[in-house]
Amino acid sequence: MEIKTRPAIIVSERDLELLEAMLAGLADEQPSVDALREELDRAQIVRSDAMPPDVVTMNSRVRFVVEPAGREVEVTLVYPRDFTGSSDQLSVTTAAGVAVLGLAVGQQIEWVAPNGQTVRARIVGVTYQPEREGDYER
Repeated sequence: MEIKTRPAIIVSERDLELLEAMLAGLADEQPSVDALREELDRAQIVRSDAMPPDVVTMNSRVRFVVEPAGREVEVTLVYPRDFTGSSDQLSVTTAAGVAVLGLAVGQQIEWVAPNGQTVRARIVGVTYQPEREGDYER
C-alpha cells in the first residue's frame, strides 16, 4: 500500500504499545503491515490523557468521507483480534484503517488501493474516542 499524502498524525503511548505488540505477531506479507509500521514511525506520540479529543485513536468511532465515491461511512477502528466482520468495524490492518489512524477532524489522506486507484479519506467526525471519555485501558 502506497500512501500518497502524509498529514501529521498523533498516536497515544498506549495505542503505540499495543500496536507494536500486535505487529510483532503478524506476518509481514500483508502490505498494510509495512504501511502501519511506517505510519507509527512518523507519528507524534502523546500520553493518552493528553490526546486531543478530535483525533482517531484505536477503538474510536469515526466518520469519514471516501473519495472518489463521495460516500460517508461511520466505523469503529479496531484491532484485528476484535474484528467480527461487522460492516461498522474497520480493522487497523486494512488500508483504510492504517490511513485514518491518528488523523484529526478535517484532515485527509490519500493512498493507492490494490487495484491501482487513488482513494482519499477525509475525517469529518470522531463521535466516540476512548481517551476523551477517560478510558485509557482498552
